[in-house]
Amino acid sequence: MKANFCNLCGHAVEHRVPEGDHLTRALCPSCGHVQYFNPRVIVGVIPEWEDGRVLMCKRNIEPRLGLWTFPAGFMELNETTAQGAAREAFEESQADVDVGELVAVINVPYVSQVYMVHRGRMLTPHHGTTPESSETRLMREDEIPWDTIAFPTVWHSLKYFFADRASGNPQIHTLNLERKPRDPRAQEVSTGEPLSPS
Repeated sequence: MKANFCNLCGHAVEHRVPEGDHLTRALCPSCGHVQYFNPRVIVGVIPEWEDGRVLMCKRNIEPRLGLWTFPAGFMELNETTAQGAAREAFEESQADVDVGELVAVINVPYVSQVYMVHRGRMLTPHHGTTPESSETRLMREDEIPWDTIAFPTVWHSLKYFFADRASGNPQIHTLNLERKPRDPRAQEVSTGEPLSPS
């Protein structure tokens, strides 16, 4: 991402390393303001109903239109990751979800994103379509459409969730996806806890 003008005074910026810094920034020679560009935080939740099924949404928007995910989206200002995940669940599936502890923190530096994925408990069985989801469905683990999962972060988070549930030992998993895979099940992981596709 590159800025050409100061977002405070509108003057043309210079691209150089400010004093005391180590990276090139957009620096305004008129007012001295430095513009920083930081990674985006995506918050999500794997909502579980009392019978053990989890809520999945078929994407009705790009990117990855028509593929499956759990509710997730960009974190907003002035909210916690859990509040953001609950908001996304309602916006994408009409579901009222009590958001719990983290399942995974996944770094995706090739798109400058960090995913914070929570476990969640559906407070009612209600869910439904929204402008963002053409279909919502409660699924058992063996019903998850693994070959049509929208993003590698979703694929890995679901694998962690089901493995933890089977072991009875919930954990917070960390993963670094270093480059964009062609297949969301592909490893392409440098550190963290890579999982093999089953």
